[in-house]
Amino acid sequence: MKTIFISGTAGSGKSLLTSKLYEYYTKNGAFTSVLNLDPGVESLPYTCDVDVKDFVDIVSIMQQYDLGPNGALIMANDLIASKIDDIREEVDRINPDYLIVDTPGQVELLAYRSSGKFLVENIASDEKTNIFLFDGALITTPVNFVSIALLATSIRLRLNLPTTNVVTKTDLIGNKLKDILKWSTSLPTLENAISKEADGDTYTLTTNILRGLNLSGFAQGLIPISNVTGEGFVNLEGALSRILNLGEEVED
Repeated sequence: MKTIFISGTAGSGKSLLTSKLYEYYTKNGAFTSVLNLDPGVESLPYTCDVDVKDFVDIVSIMQQYDLGPNGALIMANDLIASKIDDIREEVDRINPDYLIVDTPGQVELLAYRSSGKFLVENIASDEKTNIFLFDGALITTPVNFVSIALLATSIRLRLNLPTTNVVTKTDLIGNKLKDILKWSTSLPTLENAISKEADGDTYTLTTNILRGLNLSGFAQGLIPISNVTGEGFVNLEGALSRILNLGEEVED
């Protein structure tokens, strides 16, 4: 079994990408299943094979412990970790070729709480990888681009998984996509764009962060995709296959 985690900021399109990847792999003959790790989501664009909401109930947690939504999500995430044996049993029973894991909308629950990393580490799998979603609507300015790149690098460090970076909502951002792709591959181009937007301390801080990210190997380009049109999915699957299948792509 190969496991693909889908991570990114709230609203970046994680659940929709999960559904589209499921459709893509299934259409190409791979037995694929979906695990939802978000205990707070109300509706999903796919049918879950394993759903953490079957193990924890946000409303009951809020009522029992007198918590607000955020506190309940934190407690639910920790309770989910205590159910890892049950979750693994469900996944093993299905035993898919590919398991796609839709992670919480609040990315910090996955990346920065010990329970999130525990779940990632304890889902048994032959190979694991992470897709981080750069929300195209958020990264149309160079400073925002660097900020999200810093978050992506931080999560990669925290989860310790090979990561494929994609930019979503490409059908909504028009010509800005060209700028974003240039920023992701050319340090001088991005620094020049930052100089036009930011002055003083902001420029210094942003460019220092950028150079650190570049030295760590971040600037290898983004894969642009559209969950609406399906554009870019062949390139995304190819990148995943290089990690999970030693370059052997799913047969059409």
